[in-house]
Amino acid sequence: MSVIKRFERNRAGRDFAVGDIHGHFTLLQKALDAACFDPAVDRLFSVGDLIDRGPECEDVEAWLAKPWFHPVRGNHDDYVCRYDTCEIGNWMRNGGSWFVGLPEVQQQCLAISFRELPIGIEIDTQNGLVGLVHADCVFDSWDELKRELDCASNQRRKLVMNTCMWSRTRIEQHDERPVHGLRALVVGHNPLRRPVVLGNVYHIDTMGWRPQDGGYFTLLNLETLEAA
Repeated sequence: MSVIKRFERNRAGRDFAVGDIHGHFTLLQKALDAACFDPAVDRLFSVGDLIDRGPECEDVEAWLAKPWFHPVRGNHDDYVCRYDTCEIGNWMRNGGSWFVGLPEVQQQCLAISFRELPIGIEIDTQNGLVGLVHADCVFDSWDELKRELDCASNQRRKLVMNTCMWSRTRIEQHDERPVHGLRALVVGHNPLRRPVVLGNVYHIDTMGWRPQDGGYFTLLNLETLEAA
């Protein structure tokens, strides 16, 4: 598993980032259709939390096989990685019951696939480097995060990975300090009514997985940093 995965510039089409999906792939596809997404040339980057809570969690296998779909690992995805060691009651309370009824072989295959998901992604764009993690980068710079993930001890690396998947400090403190070394950092994890930008950190989990409460999927164009 590459902890940070790099993508070169898309010179043929557009790149989008999408907020938390939580097992609502049909609604995601409708959002892509509305943006005239072209899978032949466009790419979709996900800030993670692909599963739990929604009715189509098992469809994640088909989406992971799409060559244009590139997610990072969210905290809910990490439950799948640790399905045999995690605190199962907590997972069930947060939407994990779909996984329990799967055949053991399917559980194992999903765990293998999810363990391959990177913690972060960086994408070269015409206007500069864009990064993605699920929740936050708690360091002053993207390079510092990469150094910690590459060089730290196993225990330290696990701690840093967990902050990338779980931290809510930036949005709770309304912290507008930028993450240096990036044009923008795109994150999800925090359910919002509309996108929020703090410094150069774009929070885009606009609750597409809760349409009954007015939620919708934000598709952020990574070239323009505008929502489609």
